[in-house]
Amino acid sequence: MYPNSIVDEEWENLDPTPDIHSLFLQFDDRFFSGQLKSVVVKWSPRMTVCAGLCRYEGRRSGHCSISLSVPLLKLRPRKDLVETLLHEMIHAFLFLTNNNRDRDGHGPEFQFHMHRINQESGTKITIYHSFHDEVKLYKQHWWKCTGPCQHRQPFYGLVKRSMNRAPGPHDNWWAAHQASCGGSYVKIKEPEGYGVKKKKEGNENKGGPGICLEMKISCFSIHYLLCMLSIFQTPRSKRLKFHQVHAIFGGFSTLLLLDHLRKQ
Repeated sequence: MYPNSIVDEEWENLDPTPDIHSLFLQFDDRFFSGQLKSVVVKWSPRMTVCAGLCRYEGRRSGHCSISLSVPLLKLRPRKDLVETLLHEMIHAFLFLTNNNRDRDGHGPEFQFHMHRINQESGTKITIYHSFHDEVKLYKQHWWKCTGPCQHRQPFYGLVKRSMNRAPGPHDNWWAAHQASCGGSYVKIKEPEGYGVKKKKEGNENKGGPGICLEMKISCFSIHYLLCMLSIFQTPRSKRLKFHQVHAIFGGFSTLLLLDHLRKQ
């Protein structure tokens, strides 16, 4: 038991869903002497491959940002969030103090700070985030190769991804695959209702302008009738002539039609 533990089980009840910005400020002062003030920390709803990511924003500004995965961390214990945040803060600290921009570099400098914080706070920060089950769960788009590699270990021609991005020349392993196998990838699995949902949304959007036009016409008609009633309730000497009323609402109807045609 560490007297100053920041991952004690009691924290799961006291503060189960902490604010990441408050945590960041606390950890910056406690473990990094307040040298990470320029770092931006934020949640990412689209990260499904890694729990955390530290990006160096540029040589001139010297700033970097930390992104934390909503899908992988929101439902996990507070301890996992704390240790992931601290892992990325070590990267940010090395970026800003040693100009170390190697995101995958977990060498002596990284490990020194990792062990220092673990010993001081009772955490178990590791070199790699090990949320393998969650990562596999989000990989719902599958492709299989039609070439010889479908019979080879360890992947047997399968490529699984969390996004609908087919294997191709943009993958750094594609050239080696074409040279050793030459097969093409065919999609064999995707999330249930994936295509149907998009088609339904498209149909709803397509019907939108027509419905909108009908509503505008109904509102226009009601407004016209109310105006006519108000005209006949005013003294005869102050009434607008019929041709004046017709000209005003004729202009309104023309503008309505032009607006509808513009949005087609």
